[in-house]
Amino acid sequence: MKATQRDFASVAQRAAQHCSTFFFCGPDEAGAAAALQRVVELLDDPGERVEMSGAELRRDPVLLGDEARSGSLFGDSRHILVRASGDEAHDAVQNHLAAHGDACPVLVLATSATDKSRTAKLLEKRKDALVAMFWPPDLSSVAASVRSMGDAAGLRLGGDLAERIARAAGLDVRLAQSEVTKLALYCDASPQSPKTVDASDLEAIGAATEEDGFMPLVNAVLSGETGKLDRELHRMREHGMNPVGLLLAVERRAAQLAQIGAKLGPRGSLDNLGRGEKAQLGIFFREERDIRTQLKNWHRHKLERLGPRLMQLHKALLANSQSAEVLLSQELVEIARFAARR
Repeated sequence: MKATQRDFASVAQRAAQHCSTFFFCGPDEAGAAAALQRVVELLDDPGERVEMSGAELRRDPVLLGDEARSGSLFGDSRHILVRASGDEAHDAVQNHLAAHGDACPVLVLATSATDKSRTAKLLEKRKDALVAMFWPPDLSSVAASVRSMGDAAGLRLGGDLAERIARAAGLDVRLAQSEVTKLALYCDASPQSPKTVDASDLEAIGAATEEDGFMPLVNAVLSGETGKLDRELHRMREHGMNPVGLLLAVERRAAQLAQIGAKLGPRGSLDNLGRGEKAQLGIFFREERDIRTQLKNWHRHKLERLGPRLMQLHKALLANSQSAEVLLSQELVEIARFAARR
């Protein structure tokens, strides 16, 4: 079974009921992670979570199958979450599928992988597996997701407020969900007692505005504007921006640049794209000048070096949460210097 962000919502329930192995991939890591969590919520009895890494499974390809068929410490149900890069977990998944006996659900979150990867090809034609591919979202799709989140939480959100939340979250559906949850608590809303939300409610919970959001810093870094970094990093600390959320915004823009570069080809230009094509690529009027600059700074080979570096930084931030702000600041300075080189 295959899905993308366009049809995932319609197949999620059926997949959770009929599939036991799930592969979430694509350049929108935030969307893939949110989809994974949604499947877990839809499982009849997800039980405890056992986390494994792709590197661990690459070293021991039989571990996944053994772990999926072993009992929980207390005899309860469980599910396995694998965080992998690319096809790290391919052999382990292959061995798991070939093993006998009942197994718990296995969910693989594979950054840098696509639905063309070996692991995806292994799973896509199986009725007991789901391959879900997520491209970087555009504003309208995230705003629509925000409205759906609001409906589920008992919030009546207008399109302008949903779009504002989406922008403030840097098009990260996980951060947007956090804002919706806070808003529902503030408004004392529930599906049984829905509330209508206005701009004052959003301001009252301290939701970041677009101007206080991630993008000025993201643009300074990827545009190689080292002279702006001190001010933007100070603003990051002053507003207490989430380091992982900020890094996700950098990752999304890097993925967007790669997608635009692939569309344009080596000699293409943004001037050759129509308004509809630009919208599909997430190029909006206010961002176009920054994107033009960044496309000049980040040719294909530089982007190929940036991707793994961002992934390693992401892992470092998750493993060192107390030092995350310092680690992120140091690395953003290095990336900005690299972007400034011609």
